[in-house]
Amino acid sequence: MGNITTAFVRQYTDNIRLLAQQKGTKLRSTVQVDTNFTGEFKFYDQLGADEMTEKVSRNQDTPIDQADHKRRRITKRDFVHNKMLDLEDRLAMIVDPKGKYSISAGYAAGRQMDDIIIEAFNATAYTGKTGSTGTDFTVGNQIAAGGTGLTKAKLLAAKKLLDDADIEEEDRHIVCAPSQINDLLNTTEVSSSDYNTVKTLVQGEVDTWLGFKFHKITRLSVDGEDARLLYVYHTWAMQLAVQKEPTARADQRPDKNYAWQVFMSMSIAATRLEESRIVEIACTE
Repeated sequence: MGNITTAFVRQYTDNIRLLAQQKGTKLRSTVQVDTNFTGEFKFYDQLGADEMTEKVSRNQDTPIDQADHKRRRITKRDFVHNKMLDLEDRLAMIVDPKGKYSISAGYAAGRQMDDIIIEAFNATAYTGKTGSTGTDFTVGNQIAAGGTGLTKAKLLAAKKLLDDADIEEEDRHIVCAPSQINDLLNTTEVSSSDYNTVKTLVQGEVDTWLGFKFHKITRLSVDGEDARLLYVYHTWAMQLAVQKEPTARADQRPDKNYAWQVFMSMSIAATRLEESRIVEIACTE
């Protein structure tokens, strides 16, 4: 007599759901993007501000003003992602996962792009004719944590630094973690108009306050004292160069018994172009 449990049915979904994750890049649209990039390095030429010379007499000699040429270098970095799917594994599955593998890899590529931008915010930038001179982030553009999270006072201090450097008022951004938005909400008086503005930031109804467009991201690093490092910057502060956009392909591998390989690669680089266009804010969490 057979056991009734052999007739029990196991039901499986016919779809693969991707777990919670940042779906691609959040920061690419906030920086300059260059897709005309070949070779290992690329240089970006810059010109400093000029000054006028007063003419104080007739037939005065014409002055010769030296152009203040500067240069920044980027270095290509290559990234790959690869998944293998044996034919036997595929036959044992209800759904073909190759499409979701490619989507997931694309999301990973976008996050990697953001990581490269974040790393370049305060990394050493390479300058000079051959791009061999290291230029560190400006200490004067760093706002200390001071035992507090993100406050209106810190944002106003960052705004003043940009204003004092004659940075354009449009296209200013801030990248911060969700906890810093909560800091603003918790430290702003309920009766103030600021509170209502910050509340709409939390609810996603607006994305700009004090002239900064807010971008929430969970990938920001901390310093040696575990303070979260945020960045306020103008679009022209950062350069992203894309030599090869994230590109996926699925092929069968004869050397792996014709298993499916889902492969993605990209080649990118990023650098800080101008220290005066970016401010680092440390926040205690």
